[in-house]
Amino acid sequence: MASKAKRDYYEVLGVGRDADLAEIKKAYRQLAVSYHPDRNPDDPDAQEKFKEASQAYAVLSDADQRSAYDRFGHRGVDGQGFAGFDPNAFGDFADILGDLFGFGFGDIFGGRRRGGGGGGSVPRRGHDLQYTLALTLEDAARGGERSIRIPRLETCSACEGRGVEPGTEPEACTACHGRGQVMFRRGFLTVAQTCPSCGGQGRVIRHPCTQCHGAGRVERETTMRVKVPAGVDTGMRLRLVGEGEGGTLGGPSGDLYVAISVKPHKFFARDGRDLHIEAPISVFQAILGAKVPITTILEEDAEAEVEEGAQPGDVVRLRGLGMPDVDGRRRGDLYVHVKVMIPKRLKTEQRRLIEEAAGLAPEEGDSGGFLEGLKRWVGLEN
Repeated sequence: MASKAKRDYYEVLGVGRDADLAEIKKAYRQLAVSYHPDRNPDDPDAQEKFKEASQAYAVLSDADQRSAYDRFGHRGVDGQGFAGFDPNAFGDFADILGDLFGFGFGDIFGGRRRGGGGGGSVPRRGHDLQYTLALTLEDAARGGERSIRIPRLETCSACEGRGVEPGTEPEACTACHGRGQVMFRRGFLTVAQTCPSCGGQGRVIRHPCTQCHGAGRVERETTMRVKVPAGVDTGMRLRLVGEGEGGTLGGPSGDLYVAISVKPHKFFARDGRDLHIEAPISVFQAILGAKVPITTILEEDAEAEVEEGAQPGDVVRLRGLGMPDVDGRRRGDLYVHVKVMIPKRLKTEQRRLIEEAAGLAPEEGDSGGFLEGLKRWVGLEN
């Protein structure tokens, strides 16, 4: 009986001859979902269609084979296309099918995923850790060293992270022969799964370390000093290299990231390097002008000079008295927002002076008794 003629590979995938690799992958993914044998266990025709689509994809996804197929048809690729699935030539199948089915497609066709490595017996870097450091605005302005306590997994010093009792060695797993994977057939596919005997390690520890019980790491709480630069702000992170979790099997430690969180201040509001503060003054200071004492975030003594006739909301800028810059180049500015306080009760003499100010204006060239009395009242004259 004559064998069935092969269909054109472009026709099988339903793409044009000018299709790019992305189109070919998309077409194959759709066919694989529809016709995979695991989803059609009682349909031989579906298995045949899946195999046909896989053959087409294997050829058209490879630049050299596609070129030979375009020139010579099936004769150009017969004998090198689909005979047993060369794991190195068909790594893309794992990428395309690996997420579609739930039976261990992390390794497929007897090969390993690209970049994955085999088993778990290689040194691995420890995880990075993050610690949130809460600071007051004053602490952020000054900087300096802070003490923090970090719970972490550290490399066992007794076995140096190997998990075995000193003087002994781990043995190769007899179930997977040290590969960390076992193979089984799934229809016409050969599928790799993590070895259940060794958990993918490829080795068995007969004599575990008594300090870490074979884990290679021990849990400890460590105190360390962190140098905080002046001027840090919420959202900034400090990186401490090698202060994260210890690695396994001799791998390097991860890093520790210290995330800064600056608490809101009772009086100062922050805007980057600049600070803002309200300065309450009396209505008479606003009328006559005044020098208002201010204490900065670094507890320096300063004065905000309020001019005569100041209005509520006026701003006095004090240059260089804000937050330090983390690079140490300069400081921001301090903005003093004038807040005029209106007295609720007045003494008889105070009321008289206010009434004079409301109803009488001194003639030009006359200093007037009103202003003199007002200055004496608010203490601006001896």
